[in-house]
Amino acid sequence: MAHWLVKSEPSVYSFEQLQKDKETRWDGIRSYAARLHLKNMKKGDEVLFYHSNEGLDIVGIAKVAKEFYPDPTSEEADKWFAVDLKPFRKLKKPVGMDLIKKDKRLANMALVRIGRLSVQPVTDKEWEAIMELAGEK
Repeated sequence: MAHWLVKSEPSVYSFEQLQKDKETRWDGIRSYAARLHLKNMKKGDEVLFYHSNEGLDIVGIAKVAKEFYPDPTSEEADKWFAVDLKPFRKLKKPVGMDLIKKDKRLANMALVRIGRLSVQPVTDKEWEAIMELAGEK
């Protein structure tokens, strides 16, 4: 199983909204790098949910419910993709960007290095560090 991170502004779509909705289509991604990551997501993969712009926290874990398919919001359906996500659980405590940047184990995390990438892989070591910081271990 692989691990991922997705970003969303909480005023646009929050983890709390995902919990209410039970499942959502993760669409509208128009970055070639993020598109590649969407294509590599597999059903059951775990996904960190990061609130961007407001909060700057990893707040929950989602799971991939449906693997990539043509993004119905795009006029170029063969070019852009979506996946379906469902909530798994809210983290015991949010993990803020300030804490992430201070943790040497996370120095190479894409969240720190490539700030604008909205869908990104998370290594097993990064996942373990985030779970520890969130009080999940």
